[in-house]
Amino acid sequence: MEKKKASLELYKRKKTIADLKIEDPWRIFRIMSEFVNGFDELAHLKKAVTIFGSARTKPGHQYYQMAEEVAKEFGKNGYAIITGGGPGIMEAGNKGAGAADVESVGLNIELPFEQKPNAYINNLIGFHYFFVRKVMFLKYAKAFIILPGGYGTFDELFECLTLVQTERMPRVPIVFLGSKFWVGLIDWLKDTVAKEGNISVEDLKLFHVTDNPHEVLKIVKAFYAKGKKKK
Repeated sequence: MEKKKASLELYKRKKTIADLKIEDPWRIFRIMSEFVNGFDELAHLKKAVTIFGSARTKPGHQYYQMAEEVAKEFGKNGYAIITGGGPGIMEAGNKGAGAADVESVGLNIELPFEQKPNAYINNLIGFHYFFVRKVMFLKYAKAFIILPGGYGTFDELFECLTLVQTERMPRVPIVFLGSKFWVGLIDWLKDTVAKEGNISVEDLKLFHVTDNPHEVLKIVKAFYAKGKKKK
């Protein structure tokens, strides 16, 4: 009886492994379809900024207001706005885009606790895979604006910094908005990470920090004006 039970468990385990081997190659087609759909939907964007930040920030909060204001400011200057499509900072960004009457992109993600798209998006694209979604955040943006957030925001922030640092993507402005929130992280990068030699002092120049949404646009304009002069 025990032998039969052990044989049955072994059969089940082998069957599961076999199923996974079949499932993984087929998963490639879903990944490919998400890339193709994302590229197709966003390829027309010539001038856009991506705004990152917490889904938990409530309307009326100073960071929500900052996100809405900075999106509106960029929208008035002809930039489309890209966000993660959910509530909080993302909603504020899309709302600011709507106020400026520019394209308001939401790259929504499937989550166990469903993230519903906000009401201010006029180009909604859904994703199952985080890594595909991150490519779309980065590929079409002329700048990244980072507002306070949690693990997801930090993941996106360090993805941007890593790709710029390693020159896997062109240098673009990365701006932290809300200095009070970011000061601890910046001090740690400077006083611990850089001092240990894990990043260089030059790497600390890959980003800017401000509390003024209008200053963000000035930073981005100055960056591209400087690039034109070099040419």
